[in-house]
Amino acid sequence: MEKNEKAGTADEPNFEYRGLKAMPFIIGNETFENLGTVGTSSNLLVYLTAVFNMKSITAVTLINIFYGTTNLGTLVGAFLCDTYFGRYKTLGFATVASFMGMLVITLTALISKLHPPHCEIEQTGTCIGPTSWQIAFLLLGFGLLVIEPVASDHSDVSWALGLAIPTFLMLLACVLFFMGTRIYVKLEPKGSPLKSVVQVIVAAARKRQLKLPEQPWLTLFSHVPSNSINSKLPYTDQFRFLDKGAIITPEDQINSEGLAADPWRLSSIQQVEEVKCLMRVIPIWASAIIYYVALAQQQTYTVFQSFNLTGILVTAISRSRLHLTVHRKRRRHHSPPKDGCWHVSLYSNMLVSAFVEHQRRTLALCEPTLRIDPRRGAISSMSGLWFIPQLTLVGVSEAFTVIAQVEFFYKQFPESMRSVGGSFSFLGVAVSSYLSSFLVSTVHRMTAGAASGNWLPEDLNKGRLDYFYYLVAALGVINLGYFLLCAKWYKYKGSACSTQEVPMERVESEKPLV
Repeated sequence: MEKNEKAGTADEPNFEYRGLKAMPFIIGNETFENLGTVGTSSNLLVYLTAVFNMKSITAVTLINIFYGTTNLGTLVGAFLCDTYFGRYKTLGFATVASFMGMLVITLTALISKLHPPHCEIEQTGTCIGPTSWQIAFLLLGFGLLVIEPVASDHSDVSWALGLAIPTFLMLLACVLFFMGTRIYVKLEPKGSPLKSVVQVIVAAARKRQLKLPEQPWLTLFSHVPSNSINSKLPYTDQFRFLDKGAIITPEDQINSEGLAADPWRLSSIQQVEEVKCLMRVIPIWASAIIYYVALAQQQTYTVFQSFNLTGILVTAISRSRLHLTVHRKRRRHHSPPKDGCWHVSLYSNMLVSAFVEHQRRTLALCEPTLRIDPRRGAISSMSGLWFIPQLTLVGVSEAFTVIAQVEFFYKQFPESMRSVGGSFSFLGVAVSSYLSSFLVSTVHRMTAGAASGNWLPEDLNKGRLDYFYYLVAALGVINLGYFLLCAKWYKYKGSACSTQEVPMERVESEKPLV
């Protein structure tokens, strides 16, 4: 990274940002990285079941855990980036790790000893699963943040070639990223903003025995540093137990700059309100977990449904889930209830999915079939076009919901915590992935001895996947009620008075260069 030798004033350093010169490297890195790593979970599911001979329930569980860990890593990465390493080192490490992980996965397909032999259940009646060390080598690739291969038909071409293509693209992404090293601007990490959150909680806990004054907005410690990048927030009456951290006691000392000498004993009301912003967002964030659980089922079991339908058509459709880029007019406040309609659309989609699965199963059991798969049962003659309505609803719902969440977190978090806010959506996906894995495993285990049979067996024709979809839809209805209650209770950041948000450009310029 190039140090800027044109020194400005101490308060207003005049930095030279080479945006246009750095743009080709950033865009190139992002393009090849997405081409190499971003796709749908369907190909990885197919790889685990077709090459590693995993049962569908095992593959779904592994995929959910993998995506949960991957999305959880964004929050860890944001913390390490802000606190220790900075953006350049963090991004550089993540890019190299992704390439190494994809290389490991490619080797599992290329080297025969790294995956079990081809399933010969039709000839010998046996299907040998992977050994422990083969699983360990596969998990090594997952641990290095590898994501599924690009969307190509690996049933018709070599898996090794299909995986080598995105690995090569990821290598190009690494090369482009490091080629721009000399013209990037390296920002010095200033510490995690979550430290202030912990200080407020500790200060409030230390003073939990104190009684709040009648007019806390007038008597609590209210100093705001002149160089603060956060907009000044008005006092709110929610989470009042945190206000005790701003009570000035005889033991508290104020330094010459007007700040608390011990921030672990005394917090300003501004710091307290910033923590309240975070705590108010958490219930809204939690309401999205069940939403992503429902979304995960469309990304996994729809693939297994396609195995029991007309192959070519369904494979194309299952890989063409609708993603929309929606540009919405920015408003002063984004209203959480507006997200509710997209919750409804996805939960309604689960009902549509249950209906489609019921029709598919009925045709497979009662009508002439195309052929019999030894592992997955009868292949229905039902057209893959039946998947179009549910996949369309999923794509529209996801596009609007993700955009709404990103906008909501961006505007409701304090300016110094926007990087953490950007990770909140991914954290929700991570929790939902773990919850989805738990839900699938629990349903599979509890319905094993049911009168209607196991809901999620290897052969979906013998199961009741439609019942599972109905269960997820019911959970979604309950979650929608919780979401509406949270939306009614929620108070927007700075809603008590007019506040002027700090633009992102100023947040970035406050950080000194190395």
